Amino acid sequence: MSRRTLQLPSWLPIDPYILALISTVAVAALLPARGGAADVASWASTGAVALLFFLYGARLSTREAMDGLRHWRLHLTVLICTFVAFPLLGLAARGLEPSVLTPQLYHGLLFLCLVPSTIQSSIAFTSIARGNVPAAICAGSFSSLAGIVVTPVLAALVLGNSGGGFSADSLVKIVLQLLVPFVAGQLLRRWVGGFLVRNKKVLGYVDRGSILLVVYTAFSEGMVQGVWGQVDFLQLLALLGVEALLLAAMLSLSWYGAKRLGFGRADRIAIQFAGSKKSLAAGLPMASVLFGAQASLAVLPLMLFHQMQLMVCAVIAKRRSRDPLPEEEAVADARVPAMR
Repeated sequence: MSRRTLQLPSWLPIDPYILALISTVAVAALLPARGGAADVASWASTGAVALLFFLYGARLSTREAMDGLRHWRLHLTVLICTFVAFPLLGLAARGLEPSVLTPQLYHGLLFLCLVPSTIQSSIAFTSIARGNVPAAICAGSFSSLAGIVVTPVLAALVLGNSGGGFSADSLVKIVLQLLVPFVAGQLLRRWVGGFLVRNKKVLGYVDRGSILLVVYTAFSEGMVQGVWGQVDFLQLLALLGVEALLLAAMLSLSWYGAKRLGFGRADRIAIQFAGSKKSLAAGLPMASVLFGAQASLAVLPLMLFHQMQLMVCAVIAKRRSRDPLPEEEAVADARVPAMR
């Protein structure tokens, strides 16, 4: 007797990991960590993030990174999308406060615009769409490295005291959680790289499990402190609407802007997916340092945007995967006269 596994309909643009994230939030709402359990969860979350960035560093080939540096125009375009265009759109949304967005939600939206791009999902979607995967790897990695310094500095400039202030201690904590593990991964890649390649599938679960742990810890803390009582259903709908417009604007800007700059199809795909998305894994630990007790409410816009970008980009990647490549179009054109 065969066993059937539960599968989502192919037409439903929802990644199973999205459901895992939603389930994690639900668990945090029903069973938040308290007291000593909260301390354990916090330490475990910190260690999980450090492990995540260690794996990022250990997986990224130094040769790939150096080769990627030669494609500096593409990486500069992604960085401009991530750390210039996004923040400008976030600042432009200030007029929505407080009529559409509460001050807390607007500050979270603005913080969302400051965090670096994703790595894993950018690579995955670029691969599905048959884009420039090495460029996506390097672009996401460079964005994450730059974000370790750029995001806190931008937060200090545009958020000020609303972000819990900014200090050298905050930067040190972020560097220790993100940059140091990444560098350690690069230094140890010679010895652990083969193991990571052989156990790629298992370590993928480690990556996702680490993010789920961070999400549980942040939302659990928010439940204990009662911050969710500050947001009602209509405010959440308004936030979703604003974020949908933000995502649409960045998807369009990164795609058509890259075309105006003369990039080819494969590079435009990498730019669109790396330049229009934000990293939950990098944003959560930064928010915990910059926002302190209000971190769980501050990351709500990032959580919602993360889920939205995965669903929308999954649809886009599937559609682009069906587009004929330039060489395929050339072959098809060559066959037409022969058929005549």
